[in-house]
Order: sequence, then structure tokens, then C-alpha cells
Amino acid sequence: MAAAGDSRTAKLPLMALAWREELETLLRPSAGGVHLVSTGRAAQAKLQRALYGVDNDADVRTRFLAALDRIPSARGVILGIPSDVGAGFVRGANLGPQVIRSALLQLVPDWSARIAAAEIVDIGDVFVVPQLLHDDMLSEAQLRATRTALYPAHPDLALPVSPLSITERVLDLVFAQNPTVAPFVIGGDHSTAWPVVSALSRARGDRWAIVQPDAHTDLLEHRLGIKYCFATWSYHANELLGRDGRLVQVGTRASGKDRTHWESTLGVRQFWAEECRRKPRETLDAVIAHLESVGAQSVYFSNDIDGTDSEFADATGTPEPWGLQPDWVMKLIQRLGTEIGLLGGDIMEVAPPLRQIPRGANKTTLLAARYLRETITSTLRCDL
Repeated sequence: MAAAGDSRTAKLPLMALAWREELETLLRPSAGGVHLVSTGRAAQAKLQRALYGVDNDADVRTRFLAALDRIPSARGVILGIPSDVGAGFVRGANLGPQVIRSALLQLVPDWSARIAAAEIVDIGDVFVVPQLLHDDMLSEAQLRATRTALYPAHPDLALPVSPLSITERVLDLVFAQNPTVAPFVIGGDHSTAWPVVSALSRARGDRWAIVQPDAHTDLLEHRLGIKYCFATWSYHANELLGRDGRLVQVGTRASGKDRTHWESTLGVRQFWAEECRRKPRETLDAVIAHLESVGAQSVYFSNDIDGTDSEFADATGTPEPWGLQPDWVMKLIQRLGTEIGLLGGDIMEVAPPLRQIPRGANKTTLLAARYLRETITSTLRCDL
């Protein structure tokens, strides 16, 4: 693997499968990445049929496979990663991709037609075994056992089996066919941003940056001996970028160390929530000025929903008060798109089962859908 670390997935040689067949093997139709047999399966199937505009499961798969064929000419791809295995305190973000897609249909009933007209392809979901996180954490025996279960037609191929590793391989395959396509990712806990930026580091030749709304820094090198998880992904992303100020964090407010510590030791740039709330216009200007000062030619926008104040987004694992206002985040996305340029983005840590106020889950997921829609439109300059 290039400077990205020691991921087995990125080290793997090209498989014995063509790129299209491998993606078909690794992915599932949109909203289908959570393995369900009985409980919840009917709701999942209903949503999938609505997303694909069909009335049976066979046609869902037909439309899913046809979508993969459009990757080489797409302007953007949408990918769901329904994994909360890398979370910390409480779980539930595995349902984020399914519910955010449902919210998109609620906001824009003809969502599928609109993204097709904008040359955006929803390539489906990473299929998640909910006890796994990254292939580097697995024994050879476990790798073999899970490959046999997931890929019975290809048990001898070194296909990835964990959500982070599958995501990295999927995006490597996508970027190999279309190096400039914009990725739009629906998580999942924030560990699922790591394989996206890792794959981008190999695909992109320009000087790009990361802007991360988040209540937390996620800047630990390891957490309890784990290299890749919700609390460490930003550290490793910052290493990829070279600790040169191109990791920009906004909305920080829950940290065991102060801003001076993180900026002086790791070379990140932080705009804490108090500053964003007290001087909203000036802070937006400062974010743009900083990105220009470090020579950022484009930005990947990694949006943890808990960066937003818990009054507006409480259906998440670690809601925090005194956070960013939704209108401020929307303006940030818009200005990044027009003044720097967005290369893609994500929405992370939306956990629909978790809420502290009545109807908080629906409020949070609708906001997450708005954020994702604005990220797509500001990246591709399209009307959705």
C-alpha cells in the first residue's frame, strides 16, 4: 500500500475477476448492506424497491447491476457503509445508510431520477458482517471462514471480508475505472471515512484537503490497541496528508486536550465550536483563508453529524450540546464548493435508534439527508 499504511486489501494483487464482476461480488443493492433474515427485512425490501423504482426483488438486483455498468462515465458515486463496529460508546449507526436514503426519498420523491440525470450512480452498500471491522485484525483461519461464507463462488480468491477493507477495495476498483469520479459516502460510524481517504490518496494527484465537522478530534494513533476506529481515523488521514495543515476540523468541543496541543503536535488546524458560534461569518472566512494558505486545490468533506448541535442532531452515538448550527454547516459546504472545490464527501454517525427528544431520529436523519444533498450539489454544481 502506498503511504496509507499496512492494509492488506490495498496490497492485494489484482483479482482473477474483472472489475465489474468483483464489484458485483463485494456489494449489495442500495440499503441492503445490513444482513437481515426476518426482523426488519420487509422494511428493507420495501425501501429498496422504492429506491430502484420496481416492485420485486429480482428487478432490484437487475437495476443494481445496471448501475455498476455506469461507473466509468459517472460524475459521482454514492456508497453506503452500514457498519458501527468501529464505534465507541453506543451503537446504531449501522442503520444510517438505510434511513438516510429513506429521508432522501422523503425530501425528493424522484431522487433516483434526479441523480441519474446528474450522472450520479448509487452503487449500493458494502455488505457488513457485524462482528468484523478490518482484515488486518483477523487471523488467516477467520479470513478463510468468512470468505467461504460471503463468496461461495470464489472461496479461493483473496477477497476482503471486513467493512473497512471491502470499502477500500471497492473504491480502488471504482477509481481505477474513473479516477475523477466524486465519492459520496453514507456511514456508518466515523471509522468508515478511513478507507475513503485512503483510496483517494492513491487516486488523486492534486493537493487536496479534508474538512471535518466533528465534536471530537478522532486524533488518537491507537485506541485500546486498535489502529482504525472512530477515534483514530483522523490521525491516520492526517498522516496521509503529511501533517501540513490540510486536515481542518470544525465544531470541536469534546476533547481531553486543548486546541494548542493538537495543532502544535500534529499540524492540524482546528476551529472550535465556541469560535464558530461566536463569530460565524469571520470563522467561515478563516476556514477558506486557511485552505488557500496551505494550497488546497480541493476538499473532501467528512461530516460527523455530532459536529452539529445536539438540539438539531441527537440521534447519534455521542450527541454534544453547544455545537454547530445547521445553517452554518450548509454555508460552509456551499463556500467550499464555490471557493475551493469539493471532490466528494460523506455523512457519518447518524444512529436512528438513538434519540433524546421525541421524534429526534427523524429530525436528525432529515438533516443528514439535507447535508448529503448539499454536499453532492456543491461538489458537482448540479440541481437535485
